[in-house]
Amino acid sequence: MYARPPTSVKVPRAEVVRPYHAGHGPLPAGPDHARRPDKGDRMTTVAEPGDQVAGVSTTADSEAQIELVERFSANNYHPLPVVVAEAEGAWVTDVDGRRYLDMLAAYSALNFGHRHPDLVRAAHQQLDRVTLTSRAFHNDRFGPFCEGLAALCGMEMVLPMNTGAEAVETAVKTARRWGYDIKGVPEDQAKIVVCTGNFHGRTITIVSFSSDPSAWTGFGPLTPGFLTVPYGDADALEAALADPTVVGFLVEPIQGEAGVIVPPEGYLRRARELCTERNVLLIADEIQSGLGRTGRTFACEHEGVTPDIYVLGKALGGGIMPISAVVSTRDVLGVFRPGEHGSTFGGNPLACAVGIEVLRLLGTGDLQARAATMGAALIERLRAEGPSSVTEVRGKGLWVGIELTPEAGPARDVCERLMDMGVLAKDTHETTVRLAPPLVVAQEDLDWATERILTALGERA
Repeated sequence: MYARPPTSVKVPRAEVVRPYHAGHGPLPAGPDHARRPDKGDRMTTVAEPGDQVAGVSTTADSEAQIELVERFSANNYHPLPVVVAEAEGAWVTDVDGRRYLDMLAAYSALNFGHRHPDLVRAAHQQLDRVTLTSRAFHNDRFGPFCEGLAALCGMEMVLPMNTGAEAVETAVKTARRWGYDIKGVPEDQAKIVVCTGNFHGRTITIVSFSSDPSAWTGFGPLTPGFLTVPYGDADALEAALADPTVVGFLVEPIQGEAGVIVPPEGYLRRARELCTERNVLLIADEIQSGLGRTGRTFACEHEGVTPDIYVLGKALGGGIMPISAVVSTRDVLGVFRPGEHGSTFGGNPLACAVGIEVLRLLGTGDLQARAATMGAALIERLRAEGPSSVTEVRGKGLWVGIELTPEAGPARDVCERLMDMGVLAKDTHETTVRLAPPLVVAQEDLDWATERILTALGERA
Protein backbone atom coordinates (compact mmCIF):
# COMPACT_ATOMS: atom_id res chain seq x y z
CA MET A 1 0.00 0.00 0.00
CA TYR A 2 1.16 3.52 -0.47
CA ALA A 3 0.97 6.76 1.45
CA ARG A 4 -2.51 8.12 2.22
CA PRO A 5 -3.22 11.87 2.34
CA PRO A 6 -4.85 13.22 5.50
CA THR A 7 -8.59 12.74 5.80
CA SER A 8 -9.36 16.43 6.26
CA VAL A 9 -11.46 17.83 3.45
CA LYS A 10 -9.33 20.96 2.90
CA VAL A 11 -5.56 20.87 3.14
CA PRO A 12 -2.76 22.80 1.47
CA ARG A 13 -1.97 21.37 -1.94
CA ALA A 14 1.21 19.32 -1.87
CA GLU A 15 4.03 20.05 -4.25
CA VAL A 16 4.13 17.48 -7.05
CA VAL A 17 7.54 15.92 -7.57
CA ARG A 18 8.04 14.67 -11.11
CA PRO A 19 10.88 12.16 -11.26
CA TYR A 20 13.34 12.54 -14.08
CA HIS A 21 14.39 9.36 -15.80
CA ALA A 22 17.76 9.42 -17.46
CA GLY A 23 18.28 7.78 -20.81
CA HIS A 24 19.50 4.25 -21.35
CA GLY A 25 22.98 5.10 -22.54
CA PRO A 26 24.24 6.08 -25.98
CA LEU A 27 23.02 4.42 -29.13
CA PRO A 28 25.47 2.55 -31.33
CA ALA A 29 27.36 4.74 -33.77
CA GLY A 30 25.41 5.44 -36.95
CA PRO A 31 24.22 8.17 -39.29
CA ASP A 32 23.75 11.61 -37.81
CA HIS A 33 19.99 11.49 -38.38
CA ALA A 34 19.79 8.32 -36.26
CA ARG A 35 21.65 9.84 -33.31
CA ARG A 36 19.59 10.21 -30.15
CA PRO A 37 19.73 13.87 -29.09
CA ASP A 38 21.69 14.81 -26.02
CA LYS A 39 19.70 16.25 -23.12
CA GLY A 40 20.59 19.72 -24.27
CA ASP A 41 19.03 19.05 -27.67
CA ARG A 42 15.70 17.92 -26.29
CA MET A 43 12.54 19.82 -25.52
CA THR A 44 12.44 19.30 -21.75
CA THR A 45 9.52 21.53 -20.70
CA VAL A 46 5.80 20.87 -20.72
CA ALA A 47 2.88 23.17 -20.07
CA GLU A 48 1.98 23.47 -16.39
CA PRO A 49 -1.09 25.13 -14.82
CA GLY A 50 -0.50 28.85 -15.04
CA ASP A 51 1.81 28.68 -18.07
CA GLN A 52 0.96 30.93 -21.00
CA VAL A 53 0.03 28.74 -23.96
CA ALA A 54 -1.26 30.32 -27.17
CA GLY A 55 -5.01 29.79 -27.51
CA VAL A 56 -5.30 27.90 -24.21
CA SER A 57 -6.81 29.30 -21.02
CA THR A 58 -4.48 29.11 -18.00
CA THR A 59 -7.04 29.72 -15.25
CA ALA A 60 -7.01 27.33 -12.29
CA ASP A 61 -10.25 28.45 -10.63
CA SER A 62 -12.97 25.77 -10.42
CA GLU A 63 -15.79 27.98 -11.59
CA ALA A 64 -13.79 29.23 -14.55
CA GLN A 65 -12.68 25.71 -15.45
CA ILE A 66 -16.27 24.46 -15.45
CA GLU A 67 -17.36 27.42 -17.55
CA LEU A 68 -14.73 26.46 -20.16
CA VAL A 69 -16.12 22.93 -20.29
CA GLU A 70 -19.67 24.17 -20.70
CA ARG A 71 -18.61 26.54 -23.48
CA PHE A 72 -16.32 24.29 -25.52
CA SER A 73 -17.30 20.68 -24.68
CA ALA A 74 -20.25 18.78 -26.14
CA ASN A 75 -22.96 18.37 -23.52
CA ASN A 76 -22.80 14.57 -23.26
CA TYR A 77 -22.01 14.36 -19.53
CA HIS A 78 -23.40 15.94 -16.37
CA PRO A 79 -20.45 15.77 -13.96
CA LEU A 80 -20.46 16.90 -10.37
CA PRO A 81 -18.99 20.42 -10.04
CA VAL A 82 -15.53 19.39 -8.88
CA VAL A 83 -12.36 19.98 -10.94
CA VAL A 84 -9.66 17.46 -10.04
CA ALA A 85 -6.07 18.65 -10.42
CA GLU A 86 -4.04 16.05 -8.50
CA ALA A 87 -4.58 12.57 -7.14
CA GLU A 88 -2.86 9.81 -5.20
CA GLY A 89 -4.19 6.49 -3.96
CA ALA A 90 -7.86 6.86 -3.13
CA TRP A 91 -7.69 10.64 -2.74
CA VAL A 92 -8.02 13.51 -5.20
CA THR A 93 -7.40 17.24 -4.82
CA ASP A 94 -9.31 19.88 -6.75
CA VAL A 95 -7.91 23.09 -8.26
CA ASP A 96 -8.92 25.02 -5.13
CA GLY A 97 -6.97 22.72 -2.81
CA ARG A 98 -9.88 20.69 -1.42
CA ARG A 99 -9.36 16.95 -0.96
CA TYR A 100 -11.95 14.26 -1.60
CA LEU A 101 -12.06 10.51 -1.10
CA ASP A 102 -12.75 8.94 -4.49
CA MET A 103 -15.54 6.40 -4.04
CA LEU A 104 -16.12 5.87 -7.78
CA ALA A 105 -12.63 5.00 -9.10
CA ALA A 106 -13.55 6.04 -12.66
CA TYR A 107 -16.17 3.28 -12.90
CA SER A 108 -13.56 0.67 -11.84
CA ALA A 109 -10.81 1.93 -14.17
CA LEU A 110 -8.87 2.95 -11.05
CA ASN A 111 -9.07 -0.33 -9.15
CA PHE A 112 -5.41 0.14 -8.15
CA GLY A 113 -5.88 3.76 -7.15
CA HIS A 114 -4.60 6.97 -8.64
CA ARG A 115 -0.98 6.94 -9.72
CA HIS A 116 -0.08 3.59 -8.18
CA PRO A 117 3.72 3.86 -7.90
CA ASP A 118 4.41 0.53 -9.60
CA LEU A 119 2.16 1.41 -12.53
CA VAL A 120 3.56 4.93 -12.84
CA ARG A 121 7.08 3.50 -12.75
CA ALA A 122 6.26 1.08 -15.56
CA ALA A 123 4.78 3.89 -17.64
CA HIS A 124 7.78 6.18 -17.07
CA GLN A 125 10.23 3.46 -18.01
CA GLN A 126 8.32 2.67 -21.18
CA LEU A 127 8.02 6.36 -22.12
CA ASP A 128 11.80 6.46 -22.29
CA ARG A 129 11.85 3.53 -24.73
CA VAL A 130 8.98 3.42 -27.25
CA THR A 131 5.28 4.32 -27.00
CA LEU A 132 3.73 3.26 -30.30
CA THR A 133 4.63 1.05 -33.24
CA SER A 134 1.18 0.07 -34.57
CA ARG A 135 0.62 -3.61 -35.26
CA ALA A 136 2.43 -3.20 -38.59
CA PHE A 137 5.48 -4.18 -36.53
CA HIS A 138 6.11 -6.23 -33.41
CA ASN A 139 7.03 -4.63 -30.09
CA ASP A 140 8.68 -6.27 -27.11
CA ARG A 141 5.82 -5.60 -24.66
CA PHE A 142 2.96 -7.05 -26.67
CA GLY A 143 3.83 -10.76 -26.51
CA PRO A 144 4.49 -10.83 -22.74
CA PHE A 145 1.26 -8.92 -22.10
CA CYS A 146 -0.81 -11.34 -24.17
CA GLU A 147 0.86 -14.34 -22.55
CA GLY A 148 0.21 -12.99 -19.05
CA LEU A 149 -3.40 -12.02 -19.69
CA ALA A 150 -4.19 -15.37 -21.30
CA ALA A 151 -2.74 -17.12 -18.25
CA LEU A 152 -4.73 -14.92 -15.84
CA CYS A 153 -7.93 -15.86 -17.69
CA GLY A 154 -7.03 -19.51 -18.19
CA MET A 155 -7.38 -18.96 -21.93
CA GLU A 156 -5.17 -19.26 -25.00
CA MET A 157 -5.44 -16.09 -27.09
CA VAL A 158 -5.84 -12.33 -26.64
CA LEU A 159 -7.15 -9.72 -29.06
CA PRO A 160 -6.31 -6.25 -27.67
CA MET A 161 -8.18 -3.03 -28.36
CA ASN A 162 -8.34 0.30 -26.50
CA THR A 163 -11.75 1.02 -24.99
CA GLY A 164 -14.37 -1.19 -23.45
CA ALA A 165 -16.83 -0.44 -26.24
CA GLU A 166 -14.24 -1.53 -28.80
CA ALA A 167 -13.77 -4.78 -26.91
CA VAL A 168 -17.52 -5.44 -26.88
CA GLU A 169 -17.72 -4.70 -30.62
CA THR A 170 -14.81 -7.10 -31.11
CA ALA A 171 -16.60 -9.79 -29.10
CA VAL A 172 -19.74 -9.33 -31.22
CA LYS A 173 -17.70 -9.68 -34.41
CA THR A 174 -15.92 -12.71 -32.98
CA ALA A 175 -19.18 -14.46 -32.07
CA ARG A 176 -20.71 -13.80 -35.47
CA ARG A 177 -17.67 -15.03 -37.39
CA TRP A 178 -17.46 -18.10 -35.11
CA GLY A 179 -21.15 -18.74 -35.74
CA TYR A 180 -20.69 -18.73 -39.49
CA ASP A 181 -17.37 -20.56 -39.70
CA ILE A 182 -17.67 -23.04 -36.83
CA LYS A 183 -21.32 -23.45 -35.85
CA GLY A 184 -22.54 -23.28 -39.44
CA VAL A 185 -25.20 -20.55 -39.10
CA PRO A 186 -26.37 -19.28 -42.53
CA GLU A 187 -24.71 -16.02 -43.59
CA ASP A 188 -26.21 -12.83 -42.12
CA GLN A 189 -28.57 -14.74 -39.80
CA ALA A 190 -26.46 -14.87 -36.62
CA LYS A 191 -28.13 -13.57 -33.47
CA ILE A 192 -26.73 -12.65 -30.06
CA VAL A 193 -28.85 -12.74 -26.90
CA VAL A 194 -28.51 -9.79 -24.50
CA CYS A 195 -30.22 -8.73 -21.28
CA THR A 196 -32.55 -5.97 -20.21
CA GLY A 197 -30.78 -3.28 -18.23
CA ASN A 198 -27.50 -3.95 -20.00
CA PHE A 199 -24.75 -1.41 -20.51
CA HIS A 200 -21.96 -2.43 -22.87
CA GLY A 201 -20.90 0.90 -24.39
CA ARG A 202 -22.03 3.71 -26.68
CA THR A 203 -21.38 2.68 -30.29
CA ILE A 204 -24.29 2.43 -32.72
CA THR A 205 -24.32 -1.38 -32.62
CA ILE A 206 -24.14 -1.49 -28.82
CA VAL A 207 -26.87 1.08 -28.18
CA SER A 208 -29.01 -0.82 -30.70
CA PHE A 209 -29.58 -3.50 -28.06
CA SER A 210 -29.85 -1.20 -25.05
CA SER A 211 -33.15 -1.15 -23.15
CA ASP A 212 -32.56 2.50 -22.19
CA PRO A 213 -34.36 4.75 -24.72
CA SER A 214 -31.97 7.63 -24.01
CA ALA A 215 -29.14 5.49 -25.38
CA TRP A 216 -30.65 4.88 -28.82
CA THR A 217 -33.39 7.46 -29.45
CA GLY A 218 -32.39 9.68 -32.35
CA PHE A 219 -29.46 7.50 -33.43
CA GLY A 220 -31.20 5.10 -35.84
CA PRO A 221 -31.22 3.13 -38.00
CA LEU A 222 -30.18 0.59 -35.43
CA THR A 223 -28.19 -2.61 -35.90
CA PRO A 224 -30.25 -5.83 -36.12
CA GLY A 225 -29.30 -9.29 -34.91
CA PHE A 226 -29.98 -9.13 -31.15
CA LEU A 227 -32.56 -10.81 -28.91
CA THR A 228 -33.29 -9.36 -25.46
CA VAL A 229 -34.28 -11.38 -22.39
CA PRO A 230 -34.90 -10.28 -18.79
CA TYR A 231 -31.68 -10.17 -16.75
CA GLY A 232 -31.50 -13.00 -14.24
CA ASP A 233 -34.30 -15.04 -15.85
CA ALA A 234 -32.80 -18.42 -16.77
CA ASP A 235 -36.09 -19.72 -18.22
CA ALA A 236 -36.30 -16.80 -20.64
CA LEU A 237 -32.69 -17.40 -21.64
CA GLU A 238 -33.41 -21.08 -22.27
CA ALA A 239 -36.28 -20.17 -24.59
CA ALA A 240 -34.16 -17.67 -26.53
CA LEU A 241 -31.30 -20.13 -26.99
CA ALA A 242 -33.66 -22.59 -28.66
CA ASP A 243 -33.20 -20.49 -31.83
CA PRO A 244 -30.48 -22.36 -33.79
CA THR A 245 -29.15 -19.12 -35.27
CA VAL A 246 -28.10 -17.78 -31.83
CA VAL A 247 -24.30 -17.69 -31.63
CA GLY A 248 -23.65 -15.89 -28.34
CA PHE A 249 -25.05 -14.76 -25.01
CA LEU A 250 -23.54 -11.43 -23.95
CA VAL A 251 -23.99 -10.77 -20.23
CA GLU A 252 -22.60 -8.69 -17.38
CA PRO A 253 -22.04 -11.01 -14.38
CA ILE A 254 -23.14 -8.01 -12.31
CA GLN A 255 -24.80 -5.05 -14.04
CA GLY A 256 -22.99 -1.85 -13.15
CA GLU A 257 -24.70 1.02 -14.94
CA ALA A 258 -28.08 -0.48 -14.09
CA GLY A 259 -27.28 0.09 -10.40
CA VAL A 260 -24.97 -2.77 -9.34
CA ILE A 261 -27.59 -5.45 -9.98
CA VAL A 262 -26.53 -8.90 -8.74
CA PRO A 263 -28.38 -11.76 -10.49
CA PRO A 264 -30.04 -14.60 -8.55
CA GLU A 265 -27.73 -17.28 -7.18
CA GLY A 266 -27.18 -19.96 -9.81
CA TYR A 267 -28.10 -17.78 -12.80
CA LEU A 268 -24.62 -17.74 -14.31
CA ARG A 269 -24.17 -21.46 -13.70
CA ARG A 270 -27.42 -22.17 -15.52
CA ALA A 271 -26.39 -19.81 -18.33
CA ARG A 272 -23.15 -21.76 -18.67
CA GLU A 273 -25.03 -25.06 -18.88
CA LEU A 274 -27.51 -23.74 -21.46
CA CYS A 275 -24.81 -22.21 -23.67
CA THR A 276 -22.89 -25.50 -23.63
CA GLU A 277 -26.02 -27.50 -24.48
CA ARG A 278 -26.98 -25.18 -27.36
CA ASN A 279 -23.45 -24.65 -28.73
CA VAL A 280 -23.60 -20.92 -27.97
CA LEU A 281 -20.69 -18.77 -26.80
CA LEU A 282 -21.03 -17.41 -23.26
CA ILE A 283 -19.56 -13.90 -23.46
CA ALA A 284 -18.86 -12.31 -20.06
CA ASP A 285 -18.53 -8.52 -20.09
CA GLU A 286 -16.21 -8.11 -17.10
CA ILE A 287 -15.11 -4.59 -18.05
CA GLN A 288 -16.39 -3.16 -14.74
CA SER A 289 -16.86 -6.30 -12.66
CA GLY A 290 -13.51 -7.92 -13.43
CA LEU A 291 -9.92 -7.55 -12.25
CA GLY A 292 -10.56 -7.64 -8.52
CA ARG A 293 -13.57 -5.37 -8.12
CA THR A 294 -15.95 -7.96 -6.64
CA GLY A 295 -13.44 -9.75 -4.42
CA ARG A 296 -12.44 -12.26 -7.10
CA THR A 297 -10.31 -11.73 -10.18
CA PHE A 298 -13.49 -12.17 -12.24
CA ALA A 299 -17.08 -11.90 -11.03
CA CYS A 300 -17.91 -15.15 -12.85
CA GLU A 301 -15.74 -16.95 -10.30
CA HIS A 302 -18.38 -16.41 -7.60
CA GLU A 303 -20.38 -19.17 -9.31
CA GLY A 304 -17.44 -21.22 -10.52
CA VAL A 305 -18.18 -20.27 -14.14
CA THR A 306 -15.68 -19.92 -16.97
CA PRO A 307 -17.12 -18.15 -20.02
CA ASP A 308 -16.08 -18.81 -23.60
CA ILE A 309 -15.04 -15.17 -24.00
CA TYR A 310 -13.90 -12.60 -21.45
CA VAL A 311 -14.39 -8.95 -22.39
CA LEU A 312 -12.01 -6.78 -20.35
CA GLY A 313 -11.06 -3.11 -20.11
CA LYS A 314 -10.99 -0.22 -17.64
CA ALA A 315 -8.70 -1.45 -14.80
CA LEU A 316 -6.58 -3.36 -17.32
CA GLY A 317 -4.85 -0.07 -18.10
CA GLY A 318 -4.20 0.76 -14.46
CA GLY A 319 -5.90 4.14 -14.72
CA ILE A 320 -3.04 5.34 -16.91
CA MET A 321 -3.59 4.02 -20.43
CA PRO A 322 -6.76 2.80 -22.13
CA ILE A 323 -6.43 -0.83 -23.08
CA SER A 324 -9.09 -3.49 -23.51
CA ALA A 325 -9.11 -7.06 -24.67
CA VAL A 326 -11.14 -10.02 -25.80
CA VAL A 327 -9.69 -13.21 -24.32
CA SER A 328 -10.71 -16.69 -25.42
CA THR A 329 -9.56 -20.04 -26.75
CA ARG A 330 -7.74 -20.65 -29.99
CA ASP A 331 -10.86 -22.28 -31.45
CA VAL A 332 -12.79 -19.02 -31.00
CA LEU A 333 -10.28 -16.23 -31.66
CA GLY A 334 -8.60 -18.30 -34.34
CA VAL A 335 -11.40 -17.32 -36.74
CA PHE A 336 -9.68 -14.00 -37.52
CA ARG A 337 -7.21 -13.61 -40.34
CA PRO A 338 -4.86 -10.67 -41.04
CA GLY A 339 -6.68 -7.59 -42.25
CA GLU A 340 -10.12 -8.54 -40.87
CA HIS A 341 -9.93 -6.63 -37.59
CA GLY A 342 -7.49 -4.35 -35.83
CA SER A 343 -6.60 -1.02 -34.24
CA THR A 344 -3.64 1.32 -34.70
CA PHE A 345 -3.24 1.75 -30.95
CA GLY A 346 -4.43 -1.73 -29.93
CA GLY A 347 -1.61 -3.51 -28.10
CA ASN A 348 0.67 -0.47 -28.11
CA PRO A 349 3.85 -0.89 -26.04
CA LEU A 350 3.02 1.83 -23.50
CA ALA A 351 -0.37 0.35 -22.64
CA CYS A 352 1.06 -3.17 -22.61
CA ALA A 353 3.87 -2.15 -20.26
CA VAL A 354 1.31 -0.83 -17.78
CA GLY A 355 -0.89 -3.86 -18.38
CA ILE A 356 1.95 -6.25 -17.55
CA GLU A 357 2.35 -4.54 -14.19
CA VAL A 358 -1.42 -4.74 -13.63
CA LEU A 359 -1.21 -8.50 -14.18
CA ARG A 360 1.60 -8.72 -11.64
CA LEU A 361 -0.47 -6.87 -9.03
CA LEU A 362 -3.45 -9.13 -9.64
CA GLY A 363 -1.25 -12.21 -9.53
CA THR A 364 -0.63 -11.78 -5.81
CA GLY A 365 -4.35 -12.00 -4.98
CA ASP A 366 -3.93 -9.35 -2.27
CA LEU A 367 -6.24 -6.77 -3.81
CA GLN A 368 -8.96 -9.33 -4.49
CA ALA A 369 -8.81 -10.39 -0.83
CA ARG A 370 -9.03 -6.78 0.37
CA ALA A 371 -12.05 -6.14 -1.85
CA ALA A 372 -13.79 -9.24 -0.52
CA THR A 373 -13.19 -8.50 3.17
CA MET A 374 -13.69 -4.75 3.16
CA GLY A 375 -16.61 -4.92 0.75
CA ALA A 376 -18.52 -7.46 2.85
CA ALA A 377 -18.13 -5.26 5.94
CA LEU A 378 -19.19 -2.13 4.03
CA ILE A 379 -22.32 -3.76 2.63
CA GLU A 380 -23.25 -5.24 6.01
CA ARG A 381 -22.91 -1.86 7.72
CA LEU A 382 -24.91 0.01 5.09
CA ARG A 383 -27.68 -2.57 5.35
CA ALA A 384 -27.69 -2.47 9.13
CA GLU A 385 -27.42 1.30 9.63
CA GLY A 386 -29.00 2.69 6.46
CA PRO A 387 -31.85 5.14 7.16
CA SER A 388 -35.45 4.69 5.99
CA SER A 389 -34.57 6.46 2.74
CA VAL A 390 -32.70 3.29 1.67
CA THR A 391 -34.76 0.43 0.24
CA GLU A 392 -31.92 -1.91 -0.74
CA VAL A 393 -28.16 -2.25 -0.63
CA ARG A 394 -26.76 -4.45 -3.41
CA GLY A 395 -23.23 -5.44 -4.23
CA LYS A 396 -20.25 -7.75 -4.26
CA GLY A 397 -16.82 -6.83 -2.99
CA LEU A 398 -16.09 -3.11 -3.14
CA TRP A 399 -18.95 -2.46 -5.55
CA VAL A 400 -22.20 -1.24 -4.04
CA GLY A 401 -25.52 0.13 -5.24
CA ILE A 402 -27.66 1.98 -2.69
CA GLU A 403 -31.30 2.13 -3.81
CA LEU A 404 -33.34 5.09 -2.51
CA THR A 405 -37.04 5.63 -1.98
CA PRO A 406 -38.68 8.13 -4.35
CA GLU A 407 -39.26 10.42 -1.36
CA ALA A 408 -35.53 10.58 -0.66
CA GLY A 409 -35.06 12.82 -3.68
CA PRO A 410 -32.83 12.24 -6.71
CA ALA A 411 -29.69 10.22 -6.04
CA ARG A 412 -27.69 13.09 -7.52
CA ASP A 413 -28.73 15.26 -4.59
CA VAL A 414 -27.18 12.69 -2.24
CA CYS A 415 -23.99 12.71 -4.33
CA GLU A 416 -23.85 16.50 -4.19
CA ARG A 417 -24.21 16.41 -0.41
CA LEU A 418 -21.44 13.82 -0.27
CA MET A 419 -19.22 16.03 -2.42
CA ASP A 420 -19.69 18.85 0.09
CA MET A 421 -18.56 16.41 2.80
CA GLY A 422 -15.43 15.40 0.88
CA VAL A 423 -16.66 12.14 -0.69
CA LEU A 424 -17.07 11.57 -4.44
CA ALA A 425 -19.72 9.08 -5.60
CA LYS A 426 -22.04 8.81 -8.61
CA ASP A 427 -25.74 8.42 -9.16
CA THR A 428 -27.40 6.25 -11.79
CA HIS A 429 -31.00 5.97 -12.97
CA GLU A 430 -32.21 8.69 -10.57
CA THR A 431 -32.60 6.44 -7.53
CA THR A 432 -29.26 4.66 -7.06
CA VAL A 433 -26.00 5.83 -5.53
CA ARG A 434 -23.02 3.82 -6.79
CA LEU A 435 -19.91 3.18 -4.71
CA ALA A 436 -16.71 1.70 -6.16
CA PRO A 437 -13.67 2.91 -4.23
CA PRO A 438 -10.15 1.96 -5.34
CA LEU A 439 -9.19 -1.44 -3.98
CA VAL A 440 -6.22 0.20 -2.24
CA VAL A 441 -8.45 2.40 -0.04
CA ALA A 442 -7.39 2.32 3.62
CA GLN A 443 -9.88 0.85 6.08
CA GLU A 444 -9.91 3.99 8.21
CA ASP A 445 -10.65 6.10 5.13
CA LEU A 446 -13.46 3.77 4.08
CA ASP A 447 -14.92 4.02 7.58
CA TRP A 448 -14.60 7.82 7.41
CA ALA A 449 -16.47 7.87 4.10
CA THR A 450 -19.14 5.44 5.32
CA GLU A 451 -20.02 7.79 8.21
CA ARG A 452 -20.58 10.59 5.73
CA ILE A 453 -22.54 8.38 3.36
CA LEU A 454 -24.92 7.39 6.15
CA THR A 455 -25.27 11.06 7.13
CA ALA A 456 -25.97 12.15 3.54
CA LEU A 457 -28.52 9.37 3.09
CA GLY A 458 -30.37 10.49 6.21
CA GLU A 459 -30.63 14.11 5.10
CA ARG A 460 -33.33 15.58 2.88
CA ALA A 461 -32.53 18.10 0.16
